[in-house]
Amino acid sequence: MTSAVLFDHPGSPDVLQWRPVDPIRPGPNEVVIAVAAAGVNNADLMQRRGHYPMPAWAPRPLGLECAGTISALGADVTSWSLGDRVCALLDGGGYADEVAVPATQVMRIPAGVTDVEAAAIPEVAATVYSNLAMVARLTEGHTVLIHGAGGGIGTFAIQWASAIGARVITTAGSATKTRAGLDMGAEVAIDYRNEDFVAATLAATNGVGVDAILDVVGSDYLGRNIECLAPDGHLVIIGGSTAPAPLDLGLLMSKRASVTATMLRARPAHQKAEIIAGVTRDVLPLFTSGAIRVVVDTVLPMPEAARAHQLLESRGTVGKVILDNRSSG
Repeated sequence: MTSAVLFDHPGSPDVLQWRPVDPIRPGPNEVVIAVAAAGVNNADLMQRRGHYPMPAWAPRPLGLECAGTISALGADVTSWSLGDRVCALLDGGGYADEVAVPATQVMRIPAGVTDVEAAAIPEVAATVYSNLAMVARLTEGHTVLIHGAGGGIGTFAIQWASAIGARVITTAGSATKTRAGLDMGAEVAIDYRNEDFVAATLAATNGVGVDAILDVVGSDYLGRNIECLAPDGHLVIIGGSTAPAPLDLGLLMSKRASVTATMLRARPAHQKAEIIAGVTRDVLPLFTSGAIRVVVDTVLPMPEAARAHQLLESRGTVGKVILDNRSSG
């Protein structure tokens, strides 16, 4: 029997239920993955609450990333074989026994990485790489401000930026999370509850500011983020509040700076394919070499998705929360 985590109406985590579903068949350019583990992301929480714009083509179950083995191939797929160990960036559907995904959004699991660890990679790697490498053009010698050191995005972004030779400044809301940021490679970690992150960032850069900012807070940080930018700097907003916020256009222009706001899930397939190709080429080898490690806070059985959501909503985690499907039955 094939099962998935579903919900009939928006609400608290308790609306999530493990239910039987119909088996999946791949489309012509898709593979079906027998899901061993799936990552839990803030977008899943927002969708469960009814606050996330879900693409029309997305599968009904939650879940934007998974790891497992390929169990079926679409008619036009030649790049993968049955039984391949893979992880994948999904349009949805990861909280399930199986999921269909375009073959171009699939990656081979790096050597030495477990299925549970691999399930934590696709969403964060694709988000960080597409925004910091492809949009902000962060490279060796640049300085980057990464908000949210304790989250799945933050824990990966700090490590990746450090691994490519960038200088990392990060923020978090507790001493535990700032310590984690330093342990993962940040040079400066700011507790935003006790420090003004603008003043601390400018002090750490001798008043120059940073070349790039990865922001998960949104509207509330817009003005302060721009104050932190160096000349020709780039602010990338990937989440948080979307409420209207004033923009000091004069300050932005005086710095020749730019602001980009992006969402990964709604991107067209050809853009996702380009991102996954870049992650496969430039990021996955860093896991094999040990330059980046997977940071997992908690692993729970797939049918206990409600508990996973409650845990992530507590804001006490450092790293990813993973749903383990290897013994769900």
